[in-house]
Amino acid sequence: MNAPTKQNLRIGELLVQKGVVSPDQIRIALTEQGKRKEHLGKILVRLGFATEGIILDVLGGALGQQKADLSKLVVDSEAIRLIPKDLARRYHVLPLTYETNRNRLTVAMADTFNVVALDQINAILGGDVEVVPLLASEADIEKAIDQFYGYELSVDGILREIETGEIDYESLEEDSAEYSQPVVRLINALLSDAVKRGASDIHFEPEQGFLRFRYRIDGVLRQIRSLHKNYWSALAVRLKVMASLDIAETRAPQDGRISLSLSGRPIDFRVSTLPTVHGENIVLRVLDRQKGIVPLEDLGLEPDVLAMLKLMVARPEGIVLVTGPTGSGKTTTLYSILSHLNTESVNIMTLEDPVEYPMGMIRQTSVNDSVRLDFASGIRSILRQDPDVILVGEIRDDDTATMAFRAAMTGHQVFSTLHTNSAVGAIPRLLDIGIRPDIMSGNIIGVMAQRLVRMLCPQCKRPYEPSDIERRLLGLKTSGMRQVIYRAKGCLACDHQGYRGRTALLELLKIDRDLDELIARGATQREIITTALAKGYKSLAEIGVERVLAGLTSIDEVSRVVDLTERLG
Repeated sequence: MNAPTKQNLRIGELLVQKGVVSPDQIRIALTEQGKRKEHLGKILVRLGFATEGIILDVLGGALGQQKADLSKLVVDSEAIRLIPKDLARRYHVLPLTYETNRNRLTVAMADTFNVVALDQINAILGGDVEVVPLLASEADIEKAIDQFYGYELSVDGILREIETGEIDYESLEEDSAEYSQPVVRLINALLSDAVKRGASDIHFEPEQGFLRFRYRIDGVLRQIRSLHKNYWSALAVRLKVMASLDIAETRAPQDGRISLSLSGRPIDFRVSTLPTVHGENIVLRVLDRQKGIVPLEDLGLEPDVLAMLKLMVARPEGIVLVTGPTGSGKTTTLYSILSHLNTESVNIMTLEDPVEYPMGMIRQTSVNDSVRLDFASGIRSILRQDPDVILVGEIRDDDTATMAFRAAMTGHQVFSTLHTNSAVGAIPRLLDIGIRPDIMSGNIIGVMAQRLVRMLCPQCKRPYEPSDIERRLLGLKTSGMRQVIYRAKGCLACDHQGYRGRTALLELLKIDRDLDELIARGATQREIITTALAKGYKSLAEIGVERVLAGLTSIDEVSRVVDLTERLG
């Protein structure tokens, strides 16, 4: 009889400590393991002592291992090609995604301690690929291997398959054996490709004779490919089925949501359809929780700005406003602040349109027109729920603004967004909505204006000396000291775009007593800016110029999101 290994003894002790099984049951399972070589967890499931899901949850949490959700899995075709089917089945391994730029392969494994399996995978990959194992149940892995291996999963291969066969529209609505349908695989391949490339939005745009696919990557739309329009009806049906929309309705806009598992982690897609002259236009917003909720320290803020922001959010009552256009990162900043404040001693409640990223311990509510729950009435209800911190998705009108300030005046910390071009511009905007200066004074903690700029690819950015007009925009002397800045070029590492990743430009206006007095007596924007500048306030243009001089971005990119022409005056 084989002696139980130290690893199995540790697993058994863990399960007993967590109350999943009794010591007697572990002894029975270890005795059974001596008769046949099987994983201890598998024996416990076979004997009926515990379910596979509970064992995985306990082991994953205790050992600090992430669990892969394979229920709504979309697998990467590149990853599948790297590991043969016989090896995947022998060691109960499923390749999930391959990140080319990081040379990293993520796999789901029933036993993440299986050194033999990891050695075999490394041998096949040549030893130069980082393998990241995630925990998954053996049954789910076996089912996924049967589902994904043996079918064409690349976009080009699926398109060739579609061109040579006919589409069965009825099977697009069925879950059984859906992977036999190339249209199902094509949609999954496109969604997987978009997430891998870091897209924030996916556009399916029908034209008169063709269908265009575009991704928004780093804030800029990029055409990926175009297809014949014959494909669109089947693709639209599949997207609507996944988002639980009415497939028969093509003349009215619809909104829905798709939840999938990519790279072993849950990713949601917010789906919007809109009728156009050439057919239904469908746009998917990618909601990646891993990217949407980041620590304050990882927002890319300057140390002094970060320190000031932390002081502002430490205030017990008052209102903090974040301004900027759509896609400027306002939601990410607000979620980062909430995550920073989120402790057991604080009751945080949000009112959003809609809730984008679910967060633990935070009570999140979506505004809903059908039940007449808008921002103003929602704040009234939230105030009866004993909140400490309130997030209001957006201040759009007088009622919402009044209720937000009322909450701030009654001892609550309130965060919200406002559509203005600058931090100082929030003051006249609130006046325009209907908030009196004496109400604003003393209740606004601070205002942030935000933009996102693309960062130059460090591998291919090209140095050059700025022209005279560029020197004026950057605040440099037109002659004298030599200054080098950089422009985009493009290489394989950045997909020939010249840029890779984005960083935030954050203009922070802290409202102190002097500014409160100016606001209370209805001072002009110029007076407020002059006083703020004397206290160390930096405009978005100035912060953008600092990033250009530091070599992080280009003057063209900053000019795309911030008006630099005022610096010429």
